Amino acid sequence: MNRTVLLLAASALALGACSYSQTNNQSAAEQKQAGSQSGVNTAWLDKGTRPGDDFNEYANGTWQKNTEIPQDKSNISSFSVVNDTAEKRGAELIQGLAKANPAAGSNEARIANFYNAYLDTNAIEQKGVAPLKTDIDRIEAIADKGALAQAIGGTLRADADPINNTNFHTENLFGIFVTQAFEDPSKSVPYVMQGGIGLPDRDYYLSSDGNMAKIRSAYAPYVAKIMTLSGLPNAEARAQKVVALENMIAQAHESLQDSQDSFKANNPWKRADFDRKAPGLDWGRLFGAAGLGSQQDFIVWQPGSVTKLAALVNSQPLEVWKDWLAFHRANQMTDVLPKAFDDAHFAFYGTTVNGQPQQRSRDKRALAMTNAALGDAVGKLYADKFFPASSKADIDSMVRNIKAALVKRIDALSWMAPATKDEAKKKVATMAVGIGYPDKWRDYGNLTVQTGDAYGNLDRARLANYQTQLAKIGRPVDKNEWWMTPQTVNAVNLPLQNALNFPAAILDQGFYDPRADSAANYGAIGSVIGHEISHSFDNLGATFDSTGRLRNWWTPADLAHFKQAGAALAAQYSAYQALPGLKLNGEQELGENIADVAGLAAAYDAWKASLNGKPSPVIDGMTGDQRFFLAYGQSHSGKLRDAALRARVATDVHAPGPWRVQTVRNLDPWYAAFNVQPGQKLYLALDKRVKVW
Repeated sequence: MNRTVLLLAASALALGACSYSQTNNQSAAEQKQAGSQSGVNTAWLDKGTRPGDDFNEYANGTWQKNTEIPQDKSNISSFSVVNDTAEKRGAELIQGLAKANPAAGSNEARIANFYNAYLDTNAIEQKGVAPLKTDIDRIEAIADKGALAQAIGGTLRADADPINNTNFHTENLFGIFVTQAFEDPSKSVPYVMQGGIGLPDRDYYLSSDGNMAKIRSAYAPYVAKIMTLSGLPNAEARAQKVVALENMIAQAHESLQDSQDSFKANNPWKRADFDRKAPGLDWGRLFGAAGLGSQQDFIVWQPGSVTKLAALVNSQPLEVWKDWLAFHRANQMTDVLPKAFDDAHFAFYGTTVNGQPQQRSRDKRALAMTNAALGDAVGKLYADKFFPASSKADIDSMVRNIKAALVKRIDALSWMAPATKDEAKKKVATMAVGIGYPDKWRDYGNLTVQTGDAYGNLDRARLANYQTQLAKIGRPVDKNEWWMTPQTVNAVNLPLQNALNFPAAILDQGFYDPRADSAANYGAIGSVIGHEISHSFDNLGATFDSTGRLRNWWTPADLAHFKQAGAALAAQYSAYQALPGLKLNGEQELGENIADVAGLAAAYDAWKASLNGKPSPVIDGMTGDQRFFLAYGQSHSGKLRDAALRARVATDVHAPGPWRVQTVRNLDPWYAAFNVQPGQKLYLALDKRVKVW
């Protein structure tokens, strides 16, 4: 769910009858001969709702009525079915290794040691706060602002990048990631982003919304709790000052919407520019401690924020900054500290922020943490066992078909100039698509993982990942670099690489089933593929050319038309009300919504072309068009707790799933498939249907 990170729901497979179907002229024998499952779970349908009034309710209404959100989750969706399958498979692999005796120094041993150490809560309790105290003692010894800058630099790590995850967040004062430069596809450089807050986004500090205010009021007591557990005296007074500092940091932050503008983010700075443009911070000591002491070229994503954060380091008291460092050190390690830390962290972030009543079990969290620390090592085992070559070949064929469909759509655009079309088609032709797993696997030889040392293992894993990223600086850009692991139920578009990643775990039943009819597969996984391809042409992706270079390759008239269509789509989504008084933010979600509309249209065209002129059979009373759109709708089914929904609207660049389902109202074939007529709530006149591509 990041700009291009797609956390989708998945359709389950079942048979049954469907209302609003066209006349079935096939005999039972003919339908049996068709031999495919419908790919639509008809038990989920609410046949009392007209598709043209609420397509989400029609596709998923019965499922929504009958499904409860588990106590250990803030939401549930058909995506959960796919994720649960991947999780069970991962458990099978990791728990098997944890019970075995892998060879010392092997990746299998690293996996087993990390998992077992995380589960060893007795060892964690016995160590108590000793591992943390070593870090806090180091912070307490900071004597001046120069040493403070060095300490801040030592905290920097490789955070999720803002190009592929624009709802980026780091508690460290700055975020770092490494990839090719905006204007030089041959050169990898470190990017510097804003950070430094413990709440999910700056609006949690600044918004006048009553629900945000409630979370704010609970934050200072939480900070005090963590500081008390860490052994810091006068915790309540110190916590108030930490939160006051974070309020100033939040005020320095640029908004999520501004942070999605790649041209605003393109700020190449030399090392000397930091001293000149962002005074107040000893950048030499900071970068030295961050492993970037000799680096001369950077790109600063939010320069105004970086300048203001440097000024805050200079203007705010040293003791408050030291308390801020101590709190965030503890806050990022609560999973591997005594249970009191873990419980307090969940009570605030899980329950207060996201409305989740119950913590996930320790073994499931151990799986997740092991995947995060040793993703490629686990991923290779996962792909070898659970991703057949036949699925890779089938998805590759679908990708080719959807790319071809998008090229045809580009050719058919009456408003686009030939030069703009040529570059758009070149982007599609040169797009690198990774399916299932990467060609090269990460080397974990520099990572030490020990039994009985959960705290040290987590700390070393984060540092090793950071060092791996820093090692890319100065090397040729790898266009085939993967940014996800095979066991991740997700997909991503990488505009700087002009590349896509489709991990093995998402290419499974729920999104894709080789036994299902092609209409459903194109409606579910095909729309995912189309979505990711189309991200190359959303409001952010369209600012990069076929080489991944940031440049305007549009004619002024083409760009004006593109922006006009985007504005119409933003307005459409901003009209949706998620909760009483809470509307979606169409501008914030624009890139994802463009990709939904364009991707679904391309997937539909590709499915039609794959039939080679033959009619799609009627299966279980549903036409092919109906199965296509219902599979898409069911792939976005979901329920969220109110607190989680508010957090999603505030911080996510995706519309919540139930509103993504309504994307269908912009596609002409949907109207014919379900006989949608004027007067129905989702009906849009022809000239009001948004067609970006």
